[in-house]
Amino acid sequence: MKKLTMDELNRVSTAEFKAQEKTPIIVVLDNVRSMYNVGSVFRTCDGFAMEALYLCGITACPPHKEIAKTALGATESVNWKHFDSTVEAVGELKAQGYRVFAVEQVDTSIALQDFDFTAGEKIAIILGNEVFGVDDEVLPLCDGAIEIPQAGTKHSFNVSVAGAIVMWELFRKIEN
Repeated sequence: MKKLTMDELNRVSTAEFKAQEKTPIIVVLDNVRSMYNVGSVFRTCDGFAMEALYLCGITACPPHKEIAKTALGATESVNWKHFDSTVEAVGELKAQGYRVFAVEQVDTSIALQDFDFTAGEKIAIILGNEVFGVDDEVLPLCDGAIEIPQAGTKHSFNVSVAGAIVMWELFRKIEN
């Protein structure tokens, strides 16, 4: 066993990434406070070729040193847009035909492994604030909620970890 070199990884350039077909999912950050979390989500969006990342409310936007530290250049490859509010972002997504799902623990949430969608369907997922989750004003605008099953003593994951888990599962289902 040997680690692959950068050349052996056959990574595409930023220009090639921008031109390639994307996973038809938009990730929305709802008032995420930590710029390190924002950068980490940028990097995960790049890794799974997400269509775009929407930064809403107090969520910081590039360029910023703390975002760059964890994004490792993904702020240049991932399409992103800022909205003054998540409500505004959801309105635009709905107008463009997206089904919008909060990643949140609610009484009607769907376990991630049970979440189904049609191939080619336009989906958006909303990841909430580190303390308060997805804003209560946003939840009624969503088509549903996705919950990550947990077996430990804690009741949540870090927002960037939750985002990575959900993006991986949706990416996996699309690729299969």
